[in-house]
Order: sequence, then structure tokens, then C-alpha cells
Amino acid sequence: MRTFLGSWGVLLLSTLLLIGCTSGGSRQAAAPKPTTERGRTPTAAVAAPIVQLVEGGKVASPSPAVHVFLWGNFDTTDRDLAAAKDAGFTWVKQRFEWRNIEKTRKNSFEWNEPDRIVNAVNQAGLGIVARIDNQPDWARRDRIFPASGPPDKMEDYKDYVESLAERYKGKIQAYEVWNEPNISREWGDAQPDAVAYTEMLRIIYTAIKKTDPQALVISAGLSPTTEISERARADALFLREMYQAGARPYFDILGVHAPGFKAPPETDPGEVARNPQLNNNDPSAEELRRAYTFRHTEDMHKIMVDNGDTDKQISIMEMGWTSDVRPDSPYTWHAVTEDEKGQYLTRAVQYAKTNWAPWIGHMTMIYMPDPAWGPSEEQYYWSIMNPDGTSRPAYDALKSRLPSLIPRPSAVPSPSPVHSPLPQ
Repeated sequence: MRTFLGSWGVLLLSTLLLIGCTSGGSRQAAAPKPTTERGRTPTAAVAAPIVQLVEGGKVASPSPAVHVFLWGNFDTTDRDLAAAKDAGFTWVKQRFEWRNIEKTRKNSFEWNEPDRIVNAVNQAGLGIVARIDNQPDWARRDRIFPASGPPDKMEDYKDYVESLAERYKGKIQAYEVWNEPNISREWGDAQPDAVAYTEMLRIIYTAIKKTDPQALVISAGLSPTTEISERARADALFLREMYQAGARPYFDILGVHAPGFKAPPETDPGEVARNPQLNNNDPSAEELRRAYTFRHTEDMHKIMVDNGDTDKQISIMEMGWTSDVRPDSPYTWHAVTEDEKGQYLTRAVQYAKTNWAPWIGHMTMIYMPDPAWGPSEEQYYWSIMNPDGTSRPAYDALKSRLPSLIPRPSAVPSPSPVHSPLPQ
């Protein structure tokens, strides 16, 4: 995660965007990858899921997930997937960045690395939420790359997603469409626009469903910012604007972000809004300050209910607490201890199971870290393990509690094969 400064200079929170080659989320695999036109020439068989994680368009409530960084990390992929499964996670979230798969020109795809990752995750018996964002350099005339923003031609993004969904039909169970479009730096440094994002969501939802009708489409997790300016739209306001723009038919699950900041997970959002120690003296309106707590997710659910969208689930696409106490860190004010991080994460799952079922879906914790991260990087302190694969108290706490809270998913009913060929 990364700090987002409001126009008043108050610290707000938004997701760390891992772009270019600055992190494992976008780092290229070591070996060169051959290209194929439209991605229809398979290089190998890719395992199909071996567990049943989606029934009737819904996931188990709740479904614990963890954000992993497998791209280019051959040596640690099996280690991290085994650790995720041992801790009781049933899903992983992995980025399938457009810029890494169709990076040099339109219709020239590099499939070796996504093939490897999909195969490894499915063989491990975990589900995949694929975050699909980050345009390649050729997709925008203004060449803002490596910054992220919607393409000049939405048709180009649609074609990429269609190719991805065709290749991994039945093998990637869920797609998250973009990330935090309610802040400008995720939207090409332009003013966030709920109408424009809704149009993107409509186009991509339609493309995925045309190709893989059973795949779940999750709207982008929204940044829990309190700012309303040319740089940002508060998440609750942005969501209302999405509904006004007609977004309701174009996602299966609503994506949100739910960092806990300084408060324990059970804390009432109203209490956080009124307590300057829990909202860092944010001068925003009291209603907006409710965003400084895990239970702000309830506010987002109420907006769904108010719009008659009562049958859908919410998936938390990022949640966590940070232990970052570096003197120059913008997170110091809400840092917790590693032990508290573990307690809060496990209590968050317990709270959701008790109070939010059946409408809560994925609960995606950050992070199973990239092995390249170190103490100078902010995401290091949000992680539940160390980059070398050793555990932290948060991981140990989750491993001791999740298996008893969340039943193991059942096997895929026979005669579904474990392996099947890629599209021809």
C-alpha cells in the first residue's frame, strides 16, 4: 500500500501500484518468452482446477485469499503456494498485467509465464483471482508508461482480456477489472471518472462472459480515500456514481479495499470517524472519515442494498495492517505490532464470518511478499511473511485459526479432468 496525500496534506491510504520493473508484481521472467498471435497456439497443457470454489455464481462466505507475487519468481512459486494453502487460504490473487503479456505490439502475446503460474496455482488446489490492469506502452499515445491508465482504445483492452479468458477458460475462476480507478494515478493522472470506469467495466464484463460465462467478474477494489478533488473521489461517492452510471449489471461481485489503519477490526466506523487518534486528525466530513476502518466495508454494502443490489457478494481485494514504524514513513501513525497484525487479521475473518455472511466473498490479505522486497520498501511491512519464506506472527496466527474457521473446499466433481489442453 502507498500513502495518498489529500489536498490538505492529511495522510490517506491507497494501494501500492507495482509498475514497470520496480517490484515482483511486474518483474519479467528471467527466460525469454516466445510470442503467439492471439494466443491460440499452446505451448503446454495447463492444469484445470481440482477444487470446487464457485457455486451458483458465488464463493464461500468468507473465502480467505492472499495476494501473491509469482511472476518471474520460479524458485519460490511452489514454496509460496504451499505456504498459502497450509495457512488455510483457499484463493490467491495474482496480477496478469496487460503490459507483460501483450507488451510489444497488439496481437503479439507472451504466454509462457502466465501458463506456468496458472498451472502451478491449479495444481496446488487454490483458486485464482486475476487482476487485469496496467496498459502496455503502445496502448496510449501520451506514453505515460510505466504509469497506469486506461488505453486510448478500449477495444485494445477488450481484445487482450478476451484472449486471456479464452486461453484460460475454466482455469482462472475470477477476474478483477482494473485497480482503484477512483484515484488519478491509477487512471492515467486524469480526474477519476465513475462513468468512464463503468463503461470499461461494461466492455470487459461482456468480453469475459462471452468467452467464459462461468468466470466471475469483480469490479476494481476502490481506494478508501476521503479526498474529493481532481485527484480522487471518496470510494463511497464513486460507488454511488457507478450505480448512477448503470454499473449494476456488469459485475458479479463488488470489489473493495479494507485496510484497518489503527483500529482493531471490530471497531465501529462511527467511533473511528469521531476519534482523531484513529483517523489521524483528518478534517474531512465525519461521514467520509468512516473509511479509516475495516468495517467501512459495511458502508459499501449499504450502498449496494440502497441500489437494490442485494443478491451480490462483496470481495475485499486488499486488507491488512502495517507494522511500519520507520521515522520517515507516512504509516507510522497507524502502525501495529506484528503480533497485533496477526490478531487483527484472524479476528477480521471471525467478525466477517459471524456478521457478514452470506454477502462477504473473498477476503484478500496483503501480502505473501515478493522475495525481492526489503525493509526499505513500504509493502514489506504489510506482509504476513518474510521475503525469504520464513513466517511472521501474522502468518502463524492465521495458520492456527483459518483451518478451523474455513472448511476446505471440495474436489471438482468427476469426470472433470485435472488437465486439459489450451485453446487451439
